[in-house]
Amino acid sequence: MKIKQILCALAFSAMAATAFVRPASADGQPAVDPAKLSEAQITQMQVPQALFKLATIYKESGDLERLSWALRRLVALRPSSPELKLALATTYAQRGQKTETYELLLAMQKQGLGYDLTKNENFSKVSDTRVWKYILEGLEANLKPFGEGKVAFSLPAGDYMFESLAYDPARKRFLAGSVREGKIYLVGKDGKLEDFITPSAANGLWSVYAMAVVPEDDALYVASTASVYFKGFKQDDYGKAGVFKFKLSTGKLVDKYLLLPDGNPRTLSTIAAGRGGLVFAADGLRNQIYRLDGGQLKLTMENPHLTSVRGLALDDAGKTLYFADFSLGVFGIDLNAGRGFDVAYDPRSLTLGGIDGLYWYQQNLVVIENGMSPQRVMRLSLSEDGRKIMRATPLDASNADFELPTYGAIDGDGLYFIANSQKNLYDGYGTLKSDAKPKPVKVFRSDLRFAWDAKGTPDLRPPHMMPMLPESRSTPGTGVFGNVVGGSKSAAGG
Repeated sequence: MKIKQILCALAFSAMAATAFVRPASADGQPAVDPAKLSEAQITQMQVPQALFKLATIYKESGDLERLSWALRRLVALRPSSPELKLALATTYAQRGQKTETYELLLAMQKQGLGYDLTKNENFSKVSDTRVWKYILEGLEANLKPFGEGKVAFSLPAGDYMFESLAYDPARKRFLAGSVREGKIYLVGKDGKLEDFITPSAANGLWSVYAMAVVPEDDALYVASTASVYFKGFKQDDYGKAGVFKFKLSTGKLVDKYLLLPDGNPRTLSTIAAGRGGLVFAADGLRNQIYRLDGGQLKLTMENPHLTSVRGLALDDAGKTLYFADFSLGVFGIDLNAGRGFDVAYDPRSLTLGGIDGLYWYQQNLVVIENGMSPQRVMRLSLSEDGRKIMRATPLDASNADFELPTYGAIDGDGLYFIANSQKNLYDGYGTLKSDAKPKPVKVFRSDLRFAWDAKGTPDLRPPHMMPMLPESRSTPGTGVFGNVVGGSKSAAGG
């Protein structure tokens, strides 16, 4: 049976506003002088990379006015980025723009963002009012720990770099994947490790970045990459990656589906699977999603204007694939129609930046946001058609055990995830930094049914009025990702 393929191809915009990065003209002068760009010209720009370049130039030159224009445009293009919003608020404050500073920080507070700005000298010009004290109190309140989750168990400290967990419900056991060793361990609820799958010439396994189980098929799918972090890395394997299928019950290799190297780096960093061999894997470096089809990994989605594809989640029916982009938020793909769509929500009350883990649970998406301040776990209740976020409920936030929460697995009504990823202890060559001291890896449990029947949870349906920040503007079924710069068109093929 033929399976529809989704190819999201993005057309790049050609804009005069980015001419300053082009070669000099014949007389040796830049084609456009950034210092002469007007507010209107900057506001019309569509390519974030050009705006980031401008922002760097303006920051270094001290041109705070144009820096604010560039950052404001970036916030409009990437409304889910808390870092950009804070940078814009900081720039407003440095210019003494109280109204703009206060309005933006109050909007960020409403979205659940929290910061301690008490001693931040960048805000000295706006800190002499009662309103400022009120804003400080609100932002600091958002930093207070919230939720009933706790550490369930810990994995031993060591040179493992655990980045993935899976759960086998038939045998009631967890699995942990090591990027450094390429091993998959069985894990007792006390955290004790037992070898399950070891890299060998026979199975060809490399770094284990992600796992997905389909208990009904006795299947364990593993996203593996020949990365420099892998202790057994060989230069000849550079650029190799694939999906490996094992028996969940025994660890026996069933099959493997490899991507051919093309001389460029890739990392299959996340995976989602459903019954009957429905498998998707994402390359977070190239922002591509592959589908297992006919014994091969076939390109399903590619969009060069995405920033970093992270989590993947399939709905129970296997009709919709959701994915998270670290800077842009959450998107969906209608697998039957071969169309992409924005997941609509009200950005005045919610921001969806900084997502790593993404999970499906009873018509909800559960997200792990480690790029937020504070870091948090959120449950997003979806509309019946799965295209709108109706309510958002924090499960756990600002927990003392959250150092870098990343990925995990669901067991019943609990989401178990790595709360303190060790990946920042490694350098770009894949080895531990000289001063790095690996800690035990905490596996945290969030209750997925926390406040399940609570009343008064914010209604996050998109309002009729235009919000302060632009909400996603896609039309269901058009194949357009509205908040990806330049748009994105999908084509269904046989």
